[in-house]
Amino acid sequence: MITVSGLTKRYGERTVVDDVSFTLEPGTVTGFLGPNGAGKTTTMRMMTGLVPASSGTATVEGRPYPELPNPGAVVGTLLDAGAVHPGRTGRTHLALLATAIGAPASRVDEVLSMVGLADAAGRRVGGYSLGMRQRLGIAGALLADPPVLMFDEPVNGLDPEGIRWMRDLLRGHAARGGTVLLSSHLLGEVEHTVDRLLVIGGGRIVADGPVASLLGADGAAVRALDPVGLAAALEAGGFHVEPGDDGALLVPGAHPAAVGAVAAAGGHVLVDLRPVQRGLEDLFFQLTSAS
Repeated sequence: MITVSGLTKRYGERTVVDDVSFTLEPGTVTGFLGPNGAGKTTTMRMMTGLVPASSGTATVEGRPYPELPNPGAVVGTLLDAGAVHPGRTGRTHLALLATAIGAPASRVDEVLSMVGLADAAGRRVGGYSLGMRQRLGIAGALLADPPVLMFDEPVNGLDPEGIRWMRDLLRGHAARGGTVLLSSHLLGEVEHTVDRLLVIGGGRIVADGPVASLLGADGAAVRALDPVGLAAALEAGGFHVEPGDDGALLVPGAHPAAVGAVAAAGGHVLVDLRPVQRGLEDLFFQLTSAS
């Protein structure tokens, strides 16, 4: 359980994170979204003690992250994949981390294999690609098999296969009762990975809830044998109708049942009637542009 309450960060008179509060539950992947400069990274750095908060608290199982007896065994973090000595090999880097957090030495080769870096383990990190450094950072976060994973833009530099692997990793961790906080600019990938969305804009939380609830239905799509006649009937009933794909009519803001009722009253034969959900991209811009 992670609890963030009233977290605020000011630099002089500029407030970059403003009274942010949320709780992260076990068994859930939470997507943390916001435009550049919205306060995502600063919030995650305050949660892990890397940046001091101006006010508010962030606790893991009731304790601030720096006060945990062995933070790396509780929270696995990837906040900066470049924070690795370029002259060390991947294996040496992980071996040092394992010693620091008390993970067994055998775990190093396990996580290297898990993230697909077994063949590159003896190479110096300075020669790694961005995607390889991301994988190395993820391997470090997994060393102690912590219950909490906190990743900031973990799919940067990953190819499509790597992105799919990351999705399976995070979903599997949550399925085993783990807690995941994921920040990413890849909205389509977030939509397929997370259970819950936290959206931050202008330093404040502007949306918080399950993905399905926040996206919700944004109208109805309907196809009929007589689309012209059905469109006229819907317009007469006070609905706005727009042309859609494959001959469908889009009725923004209308519940499918209401559209069906108009069709039934006019004797129109329907071949398709379904709710239309707005995409995550539309929701993101709607929320963040206002802030």
